[in-house]
Amino acid sequence: MLNDKAKQRPGSPAVTVIVPAYNTAGHIGMALGSVFAQSYTDFEVIVINDGSPDSKQMELAIAPYLPRIIYLKQQNRGPSAARNLGIQQARGEFLAFLDSDDVWLPRYLAEQLGFLHSNPELDMVYCDAAFEGDADNAGKTFMQLCPSTGPVTFESLLVLQSQPITSGTVVRRRKVTAAGLFDEEIRYSEDHDLWLRVVYAGGKIAYQRQVLLNRNVRPNSQGSAPASLLAGEVQSLRKLDRDLDLSPRTRALLAERLRKIQAALDLIEGKAFLLAGERDKAYEFLSRANAVASTAKLRAVLVTLRIAPRLTVLGARLWRRRQSQQ
Repeated sequence: MLNDKAKQRPGSPAVTVIVPAYNTAGHIGMALGSVFAQSYTDFEVIVINDGSPDSKQMELAIAPYLPRIIYLKQQNRGPSAARNLGIQQARGEFLAFLDSDDVWLPRYLAEQLGFLHSNPELDMVYCDAAFEGDADNAGKTFMQLCPSTGPVTFESLLVLQSQPITSGTVVRRRKVTAAGLFDEEIRYSEDHDLWLRVVYAGGKIAYQRQVLLNRNVRPNSQGSAPASLLAGEVQSLRKLDRDLDLSPRTRALLAERLRKIQAALDLIEGKAFLLAGERDKAYEFLSRANAVASTAKLRAVLVTLRIAPRLTVLGARLWRRRQSQQ
């Protein structure tokens, strides 16, 4: 456990807190407030405005904190580029990432840094988070829905047995740099891509089950669209398959993971084509999804698409309308 009364030491801080911001003017004030309410104080804060359309409102929200933060602006280039800009300016030994709509509990940094100092062989730790803003998951935590089990390895990250939350991670800066930083070509699942490369480069990751932050789930947040997240993971895994020297076993696991993700993506796109009335494309994509993950409901939809396509489209639209009303 670190001393709660640790003071900002001369020279470099122990931790650099990196907060990328895009369209979160209504939330970033609370995020920064949670940082400056930390019991552990040996940190600097870098906020990166990623070409946000609400810049005026956001700058009003962060105005009370400007004397205590480093504020950077860039044209919109995505969360990877925003975080990389922060990393390049960072002075801390450790990096602590916080999305601008999430909130740390007051002992977040003390507990995370304490865990790392108690386990000096580690390069990164992540914790659990409580959900906010999501009625379906109210009262639940991230690890209840997405449990981490066993040691964190490349393979466990690959198959999602280990799932770090970006706002719940503290990692050695040199390990992120050695792994090549965030891939700026990837805008979704970019964090998962980086953690895989950190482990591949020899970084050691562990987790603790303490709930140390509140994770805000917003329908319009960059990380909320399932299709975008799946597409980002496909992009990442294809790149890693091409660029990394993986064992046959790991490459087989990666191929199987890719197959499942692509099927899930085909299912989402097939539903979208169905609702749009594009029956041939709907049948094509849903058939591909069914070939990998067949269900009775999906098979029934494919049958009705063949024998009564117009009725199937109408039924799908009525179902969607009822779901929206509920």
